[in-house]
Amino acid sequence: MRQSPANRILLLIKTEGPQLAAALAARLGISSEAVRQQLTKMAQEGLVEAVSEAAAGRGRPRQFWSLTPAGNQTFPDGHAELTATLLTTLVTQLGKPALDAVICAREAETLKRYREEVDAEDVQSRVLQLAAVRTREGYMADSWQEADGSLLLVENHCPICAAASVCAGFCRSELDTFRTVLGANVEREEHILLGARRCAYRITPL
Repeated sequence: MRQSPANRILLLIKTEGPQLAAALAARLGISSEAVRQQLTKMAQEGLVEAVSEAAAGRGRPRQFWSLTPAGNQTFPDGHAELTATLLTTLVTQLGKPALDAVICAREAETLKRYREEVDAEDVQSRVLQLAAVRTREGYMADSWQEADGSLLLVENHCPICAAASVCAGFCRSELDTFRTVLGANVEREEHILLGARRCAYRITPL
């Protein structure tokens, strides 16, 4: 099904960060005026907001559009409220060891599944496989090689953000899983829960 211009704009900003209206128009193949009309409507709906940034030299400030919290919430977050409530209740009724057991069981199941799907011989290919797996799971992942030879795995969305907000153990578990599956050094450089637009992991061979 063909996406509406508004949904395509939301997706581009979500996956690529704040955008100029002219850049959005070029990517979507529509006029700048049409994009500005969409952005104005979306701003009125509370989905996007504009931030002015001084241009180089003596030019006029440029206006970059980014998603608001409401705009981010248009992307799925796996029954966020229910998940957070269940985890809080679990800790309240059964204690933190019960939550730790849940996280360990999830990590073991995830590790087993990832090992079946991420099995390339070299690290770069394994990162590509992992990005594909994570995208299917809703993380909107991508990966590429940096100029210094390191690899970057980026996740533009977190479908378990509510659970991770309640318990940082989910994020810690995922990082350990990445290290094991990739057989490489993995460091998280950007973190959605700390206010970043995305989660980003730098990967270097052991």
